[in-house]
Amino acid sequence: MNSSDLPRLAAELEEYLGDPHDPASRMPYERILDHDEREEYPYAFVNLLQRWGVHEYNIPEAQGGLAGNVETGFNLLRLIARRDPTTATALIITSLAFLPAWIAGTDEQKQYLSDAMKRGSRYAWGLSERSHGSDVLSNELAAEKVPGGYLLTGEKWLIGNARVADGLAVFARTRASGGPAGYSIFLLEKRRTPAGAVEELPNERLHGLRALDMSGIRLDGVFVPDSARLGAEGAGLEIALQTSQVARTLIGSIALSAVDTALRITLDFTERRVIFGRAVSDIPYSRRQLAECFADLMIADAVSLGAVRSLQLVPEQASVWSSVVKYFVPTLLETTMSRLNVVLGARFYLRAEPHYGIHQKMLRDMLVANFADGNTVVNLKNLALQLDGLLAAATGPAGEARAAAEQRVATLYGLDRDLPLYRPWDQELFSRGRDDALLAAPAALRALGEHAAAAKGDDREWLTRAADVAAELLGSAAALRDRSAALRAELGREYGQSAELFDLAKQYCLLHAVAACLHTYLRAAAATPADPLPSAALLLLQLERLRKQLHPHEAVTDSRAVDEVMAVLRRLHQENRLFSHWQFRLAERGDLSLAEI
Repeated sequence: MNSSDLPRLAAELEEYLGDPHDPASRMPYERILDHDEREEYPYAFVNLLQRWGVHEYNIPEAQGGLAGNVETGFNLLRLIARRDPTTATALIITSLAFLPAWIAGTDEQKQYLSDAMKRGSRYAWGLSERSHGSDVLSNELAAEKVPGGYLLTGEKWLIGNARVADGLAVFARTRASGGPAGYSIFLLEKRRTPAGAVEELPNERLHGLRALDMSGIRLDGVFVPDSARLGAEGAGLEIALQTSQVARTLIGSIALSAVDTALRITLDFTERRVIFGRAVSDIPYSRRQLAECFADLMIADAVSLGAVRSLQLVPEQASVWSSVVKYFVPTLLETTMSRLNVVLGARFYLRAEPHYGIHQKMLRDMLVANFADGNTVVNLKNLALQLDGLLAAATGPAGEARAAAEQRVATLYGLDRDLPLYRPWDQELFSRGRDDALLAAPAALRALGEHAAAAKGDDREWLTRAADVAAELLGSAAALRDRSAALRAELGREYGQSAELFDLAKQYCLLHAVAACLHTYLRAAAATPADPLPSAALLLLQLERLRKQLHPHEAVTDSRAVDEVMAVLRRLHQENRLFSHWQFRLAERGDLSLAEI
């Protein structure tokens, strides 16, 4: 799919689903909240999305599907998740269960699963176990080799879709001693096993995503044929980690969508609610809160945009980009959501309120993006293991790697640029010190200075200030490198497990986010501009919001810039566009005068 096709496709899905505030639409908040209250799996919503064909965008073109770009599936999921993160998660799980076959399966296995998905079959990704959590190398479910196949024995727990799925991709121990080469992945078709062979564990009640099936399976010598093994025996860990890289990148769509909906709901209230003689949106403190929440969302959008596109353009760097986005986006947006709670006031606490009740569901549902498919600690540890090489490359002299990165960021962050065909098997587990976002950041900083010099009026001032803030933040990479070296010398063998190293990894994520904001602004400015983005004031506020993470008690930007950012936010809201650099047109909305304020 070409980049120009995505807005059209997004518009078609939005039109199909309709205004979520309209009870007569296909996927209204009223029914979504009812499913959530009754904790009832959203079969109807999954089925109607399959009728539209959303699952086709997760099936490779070679197997008759439409999945050429990860970005397409990611954005379609965002549009679904802005209505119901539960339904979006249910769809994501089937896609992830297919990935081991896409990465390492034979053509016959890929075609078999593709055909099954086209028929509406649901799958689950059987990775985690009750006693081991993120420590997958301690997993105990065993696959014993027997003539013609394997016998699977053990338990998988906290598995999404486990009871409603037709089959599972199961991560199993194939070597008694375990170890990195001691695991393999198998396709277990529940409907092809003897009755009762697959024991389905009870559904677990959840804080958020209440309507999702989250359960598990227990197996006792269940036979699967040799043809059910996905990839080589012993290759399971690498395949599982490659699958997790995609999961960590996609799951951010839940957090982005939840905050998009919450911000949209909050604006519905603040634009019409009058208190102390003025609309809440026009009260200076509330206006600043709204503008800063919008800036935070657009930071997360920029980080996600590059990470999603990196899976196709620089799959050898997937270990870095996926961990940055998985740590940074949910962590940032949980704070953003908390601030929106304050602005919306008591209405965010009302579960059954007709217009605003969806806010509390989004507040609960978005938390899954923090811990699913690798929690904060797992992702920071992955970055910590690579930190020395990443910082050395980012602060080193110019060379071929930096020049190549400067060329690639035009596509990594260019929404007008087409991507190469997705090849998930090219994803690597270590980036060898490469992170194109930071490698190309010095060139982006120079380009921003040139934009500032050519700009006029307020834009000139805002871009000049933005360049100063970015230079300060990016300049801290050298100090970060030096602190890492000093810490290694001080702690010796304890360095790799130290809490201080994890803090350095957090700061690295911040630098990556700064670079992402620069690249996204510059690429949008280089392409045909579409009002109200790109915005110089928004870029400044994004960078100052990032700086505030290091200097929490210093003031953020002045009221003129805030007013301009608020004007951008209002325009996107009034024109009913997604709060994103993509700015997709959303389904037409009904009469807001019917909503209680």
